[in-house]
Amino acid sequence: MSIALFTADLRLYDNPVLTAALRSAPRVVPLFVVDSGIAAAGFAVPNRAAFLADCLAALDEGLRARGGRLVVRSGEVVAETSRLAAATGAGEVHIAAGVSGYALRREERLRSALAADGRLLRVHDAVVTAVPPGAVLPAGKDHYAVFTPYFRRWSAEPLRPVLPAPRAVRLPEADSEPLPAAAALARGTASPGLPRGGEGEGRRRLAAWRRGGLAHYADRHDDLARDATSRLSPHLPFGSLSPVELVASARERAAAGCAGATAFVRQLAWRDFHHQMLAARPQAAHRDYRPRHDRRRRAPGELAAWRSGLTGYPLVDAAMRQLAHEGWMHNRARLIAASFLTKTLYLDWRDGARHFLDLLVDGDVADNQLNWQWVAGTGSDTRPHRVLNPLVQADRFDPGGAYVRRWVPELAAVPGRAVHRPWRLPARERARLDYPEPVVSLEEGLTRFRQARGLT
Repeated sequence: MSIALFTADLRLYDNPVLTAALRSAPRVVPLFVVDSGIAAAGFAVPNRAAFLADCLAALDEGLRARGGRLVVRSGEVVAETSRLAAATGAGEVHIAAGVSGYALRREERLRSALAADGRLLRVHDAVVTAVPPGAVLPAGKDHYAVFTPYFRRWSAEPLRPVLPAPRAVRLPEADSEPLPAAAALARGTASPGLPRGGEGEGRRRLAAWRRGGLAHYADRHDDLARDATSRLSPHLPFGSLSPVELVASARERAAAGCAGATAFVRQLAWRDFHHQMLAARPQAAHRDYRPRHDRRRRAPGELAAWRSGLTGYPLVDAAMRQLAHEGWMHNRARLIAASFLTKTLYLDWRDGARHFLDLLVDGDVADNQLNWQWVAGTGSDTRPHRVLNPLVQADRFDPGGAYVRRWVPELAAVPGRAVHRPWRLPARERARLDYPEPVVSLEEGLTRFRQARGLT
């Protein structure tokens, strides 16, 4: 008897955890524990709860089609898993390797608890990431701190084979709680435009992406109005799609000369890069990876304006409103919104990262926190003092203003590029707009930031 403990791998296709558990014993308990520690830490939020509920329902449906079902327990993961192992006589528990401090502590406690009862914990790499965090290392160091050399080594690393979904799952007698609804996982209401979760939905999106958008990704992925990204990112933190499968299939297309696939592989490598950084430096989830001795401002009103999409800079506001409505934001918009908060307003990146994690359905501690640090200049960016001017970014990536008009309806009637600079409109036209003045001038923000960093 064995247990496959699902965490961030809520799928049947290409799942080494489930495959190994099925190979190790004739009967397997597919287990998911609704972790009370997640709620206690404040990470049980409505958007990810809704997506998680979809993923669990899809996983259970897939297991039932193969003769099994998902066993659900609620509480502390180590205690619930140990209790189930004892009740079923399972000799092994299989789990995907994690990288956060929380996941690593959970793994050690589970190993100790099982060992005390004569049971084994089997931890599997290349489940949550395509390349395990410690698989490629620079000479004499425990991780890569710069992306480009990491990407060269990562690109040469062979992937494990992509595994088929199991044909059958035989389950022993095991009590289960009902599948949780979103409302039982987190308080609050999910964003109205939230995407659906689950492996089936992820695989449908993946198939459509391979047929269509992938080929054009290199040319279009920064085009805000076109929205030509894959929209697969929510499926990676939950594991309803396999990063190994995504990289392997994209590499095949890239080898055939598809420039879009080459660019897409690079983005997937960024995710692995951040995971290997967090695995080596778990404290980077809440501390500066590279301290710049910043003395960040405290400006609650400006922070509230940024969160609400009322900064007076239309592109920044469009990004924040997309986040509120969809629980997702275009990657280019994330960079612009984060730069505005951390450098133009000179507020703490942790405040922005927290807001993103409260809303992003693809919120992942490694990717979120280390992307925020990259923008703030305390992370891996080799140009830590760069500032993304939202007007320059708007002219380049939303030249016609379609993205802004979609998310800032107050400005829908403003023609052309003027939509990005409403404060320049004639006074009579400006007075008709229910839209705020800029919270700060870009010149003032840039000067303040450069002085704070000792660049002037």
